[in-house]
Amino acid sequence: MPTIRDEYESAAQRARQESSSYERYLLDLTERERETRRSNRIERLLRESRLFMEKGLSTLDLKRLPPKAAQQVRSLLEGDFVERYENVLIFGNPGSGKTHVACAIGQELIRAGRKVMFATCGLMVQDLLAAKRDLKLRGFLKKISSYHVLILDDIGYIQYSREEMEVLFTLLAERYERGSVVLTSNLAFSGWETIFKDPMTTMAAIDRLVHHATILEFTNGSVRAPQAKGRQADQHSAPAIPFGSTPSAAPDGATDSVPPKGIAPKPRVLE
Repeated sequence: MPTIRDEYESAAQRARQESSSYERYLLDLTERERETRRSNRIERLLRESRLFMEKGLSTLDLKRLPPKAAQQVRSLLEGDFVERYENVLIFGNPGSGKTHVACAIGQELIRAGRKVMFATCGLMVQDLLAAKRDLKLRGFLKKISSYHVLILDDIGYIQYSREEMEVLFTLLAERYERGSVVLTSNLAFSGWETIFKDPMTTMAAIDRLVHHATILEFTNGSVRAPQAKGRQADQHSAPAIPFGSTPSAAPDGATDSVPPKGIAPKPRVLE
């Protein structure tokens, strides 16, 4: 118990100063140990999740989303869908904020004590294929099953071979009613036959996903474009440095390290 070991003396001194009872002293000390362990666990789960940490709730502008979708996101952040093994399916054009929302939900779920795994669909398929070739697919699926939520980003973004489609379908079938899947895609269900190659498999995959699911549709435009324009505007509005005034290159803030055109620099005298 590292926290108790490190803080029991200071906690005892404070307890004496405040005339706390011995029971209160022990309670405060054990609560600190518990909180430290909880904080360390959350940090570890965040690292292991592979989530984009910069795509969190603090940087998510819900006002840019359609009102219905924004309300759905607020509800999903509470995490109740995880206990019911429900899925979250997020559809929208590239740049509409799908990945950001998925990562923000994932981070908040971890802070609530749940295990989350994030992967692009393409990389997950490659991991599944590698496990299948090594005859370790069952073990890999068991490992994934230990996560309360699996986030698959950008399904349908690339074309899959039949072998890739088969391992992806196996993964979705294994998660059905056993663990939640948060999935993002810019491809509507009507185009999913290009993923699963035949109508029957496509219908079976969609049926498993939507049976217990919240579907978010991001009909807004790209959220990246305004951000890029903002950065360009900031660059254009930055004050220009006059020619011949480059403080960063001059010692002690001098402003004439680069002489104006037509004026020869004074020779430096070496001592």
